[in-house]
Amino acid sequence: MNEETFFLYDDKEPTETRFVSFMGRNTRFDLAITKTTRHYGKSLVLNMLGSTYAIIGQDDLEEEGYLEHAFNLTEEDAMELREFLADVV
Repeated sequence: MNEETFFLYDDKEPTETRFVSFMGRNTRFDLAITKTTRHYGKSLVLNMLGSTYAIIGQDDLEEEGYLEHAFNLTEEDAMELREFLADVV
């Protein structure tokens, strides 16, 4: 890095990451779920198979179409992911 690099922030904090894999009716989910204090209590959920991620809290799980859009899922697959995440985030 040079002297002219302007950082908006450069923080480190301890995190808790859970790696979980499960098979839904049609889709396999390989997830990394990271909890920090950074995102107002929400979790960073990475789908390692689809190379997609989203910052998710309970309010996001209730938002229609959020998981379908964020993870490029069908309505049925999103429902399975939603049911799993409801107990996790």
